[in-house]
Amino acid sequence: MGKNILTFILIATLALFLASIGFLLNVKTQTTQNSLKDSHFAKFEFLSTNGNSSCSQNFASSIPSMDDNQRLQGSCCSPMGLHRYHEQVEGLKKYQEIPEIPTDPYDIEAGLAKQLLSFYDLQLTPEEQKVYDFAMENSNEQGPCCCKCWRWTVFGGLGKLLINNYGFTGEQLTEVWNLSDGCGGEGDHVGHT
Repeated sequence: MGKNILTFILIATLALFLASIGFLLNVKTQTTQNSLKDSHFAKFEFLSTNGNSSCSQNFASSIPSMDDNQRLQGSCCSPMGLHRYHEQVEGLKKYQEIPEIPTDPYDIEAGLAKQLLSFYDLQLTPEEQKVYDFAMENSNEQGPCCCKCWRWTVFGGLGKLLINNYGFTGEQLTEVWNLSDGCGGEGDHVGHT
């Protein structure tokens, strides 16, 4: 009988210990997630109130004259949405090994934008064009952006680069364009003029 009680006490102690570890891991995970959201919130607050982005094709023509270290910041069409911003920045981490994919669709170095603009006129092979066309048809904005502004040209160039240099599929390019949407708001903006 004493052996059973000792076994019970050991099992109960082990269970309590494991439960404590689980609780501490959960608290650490929550703290990490909250910390991540806080860092996104601080950047969101800055970008949503200090943007220099303009929803026009004319803005694209000014990009080549910008200093490489200048930044294209903020949304083009609608106010930024915090929840969507967090989803986008976290989703783009999947592609962090590809230096041409901006890690933040609302904060892009002018030097990178210039590089991506240079790929916009790249002639794709017929097979590559099918991949590009798939992304055009299936992305949330029916293209790299909701309208033919600077983002359309920059992210259109990114699409061609990803297909040509990295062998991206239409599904992959669609995902990158959806995560890189810089129009603002929580949804798509197809039909914006």
